[in-house]
Amino acid sequence: MIKVVIADRMGKGQKVGQGVEAAGGQAIVVPGMGADMRLGKVMNDEKADMGISFCGSGGAGALTASNQFGYPERHGMRSIQEGITAIEDGKTVLGFGFMDKEELGKKLVETFAKKYPDKA
Repeated sequence: MIKVVIADRMGKGQKVGQGVEAAGGQAIVVPGMGADMRLGKVMNDEKADMGISFCGSGGAGALTASNQFGYPERHGMRSIQEGITAIEDGKTVLGFGFMDKEELGKKLVETFAKKYPDKA
C-alpha cells in the first residue's frame, strides 16, 4: 500500500486524503496550521512513499522536506498534470499551491502505483 503524507499550510488536506484512499493508498494528513513545514519529518517518521505539500507558493514544505531528508522534490505546481509529470520524473515530494481536491490525490496515487508497482 502506498503511504502518502499530506501537509497543508492551513491545516487542510482531507479531500486529497479521500482521493488517496479511493485509489487504494493510505493517507496521513498532518494536522494544524503550518503543517507543510513538518512534511519531511512526518514522512521520515512514518516511512512514507510520497509527500504532498500545500501552501500559497507551493514550495515551502516540499523544499524543507528535501533539504532536511533528501527527498527528490518538485514545487510550485498548480495542476494535477504537473504532479503526474513530477512522479513520472521520479519526484516523491510534491509542492502545490492550495488545491485540496479529491481528484488530485487519486490521480497522484494511481500514477505512483504505475511508476512503482512493487509499492502498490
